[in-house]
Amino acid sequence: MRISGLALAALFIAAAHAQTYATDVLPDDTQFGRAGGQNIQPIYEGWQKMPDGHIVMWFGYLNRNFQEQVDVPVGADNKFDLKADMGQPTHFYTRRNLFVFKVDVPDKWPADKRLVWTVTAHGKTSVASGWMQPEWEVDDGVIQMNIGPGGAPPNPPNSPPKITVNADTTAIVGKPLKLAASATDDGIPKARRRAVPPVAANAAPPMPMPPGAAPKPRATLGLRVRWILYRGPNSGGAVSFAEDSSRPTVGATEAALATEASFTAPGVYWLRAIATDGLLETPYDLKVTVIR
Repeated sequence: MRISGLALAALFIAAAHAQTYATDVLPDDTQFGRAGGQNIQPIYEGWQKMPDGHIVMWFGYLNRNFQEQVDVPVGADNKFDLKADMGQPTHFYTRRNLFVFKVDVPDKWPADKRLVWTVTAHGKTSVASGWMQPEWEVDDGVIQMNIGPGGAPPNPPNSPPKITVNADTTAIVGKPLKLAASATDDGIPKARRRAVPPVAANAAPPMPMPPGAAPKPRATLGLRVRWILYRGPNSGGAVSFAEDSSRPTVGATEAALATEASFTAPGVYWLRAIATDGLLETPYDLKVTVIR
């Protein structure tokens, strides 16, 4: 039996399609969200000229994990090229953390000279390279537009809150350490009133999103105080807070949080209290030595 050219071509196309759809090949999973086991990506946020004229470079990070908080001590796996320890965190909270710390640049630093932060986690090394590219200059307005929920900075201008901390600097494993922090602010940003769009009486309810698919809110406006672990002991150790954040209040001029911290192992911990109005933040680092 002879097969015409058109029929033969059709057979080849069918065979190709059959091979394409029948082959059991898993898709590339490198971009899938995972609970743990992923690396830390340090991020250069930009450089800022401070009121006294000196230059700082801002850094943050992306912890690619959705659940695992990663600890990387300062050293071969967490270092800067200028000097290993430039005040970077060693405890990395999940997902994107913006403008976490700033590095004071030495005087007469060349505009094209790089400052490189390297972090190795779960066997993968990632770097952030910062230099004074003109387009990467930031100010308080740029920081607010990134940290906050979006939109132009408030008018009148917002000032960062001030923070005061009262706590002992020595603790015992298993015995809670009392922490007290308070913040004052200028009451900006003010509360916003937004019109609620009308909804038809016969409108179908919105389709629910699957677990974990809802985007994390970018920011919570309102003055509050919160605590985080900034650095833990090189030998390992965790801290838990009885309450890690006060309730945010938009337009408030005062906020306070009295809480307790409990430690799992001896060593030196750096706890960070953060006063934030949802747009600008002021940190206070507390060094705590924990003994048995």
